[in-house]
Amino acid sequence: MDTTLIIVIAVLVVVLIGAILAPIFARRKRSERLQARFGTEYDHTVQTLGNEKKAHAELDERQKHVEGLNIQPLSVTERERYLENWAAIQSNFVDEPGQAIINADRLIMEVMQIRAYPVSDFEQRAADISVNYPALVSNYRAAREIAVKNEQHQANTEELRQAMIYYRSLFEELLGTEAGEVKEK
Repeated sequence: MDTTLIIVIAVLVVVLIGAILAPIFARRKRSERLQARFGTEYDHTVQTLGNEKKAHAELDERQKHVEGLNIQPLSVTERERYLENWAAIQSNFVDEPGQAIINADRLIMEVMQIRAYPVSDFEQRAADISVNYPALVSNYRAAREIAVKNEQHQANTEELRQAMIYYRSLFEELLGTEAGEVKEK
């Protein structure tokens, strides 16, 4: 065999290996990007949908959906009103923890709605929340699960306390605690 033929074969082998490995590396890079963006929600979505390809498509679709929404920060007045409502719900927890959880869940939905998140069903709310608050969506799911148990009178006080903590963390984020997120209307 002459040297030119060996070089051509070597180049073809390198190109062929590159063509095979490029999609694998691209998929891995996409997985890493989505894992970094969504955290534990990435794992939850993979587990729920059964494979990474479907999870990637779902997470990309969520991002597109939320980008298409006109999510608005709260005005200073709205923020203050909701903070007062939250304080009342928290203070009510001591005497009526079950009712406080119902009220907290309702207030979260109200804040989401006024900020322009769709609130028609829980799974859609959780999916939308996962885009902007990926670290909190698992807590939101856990709080909602406890709220459902509460509706069935099966949640104990410790579970209700935990739900209130989960709701509070999401509530604080939805209110836009950063000064730049709060606007005057």
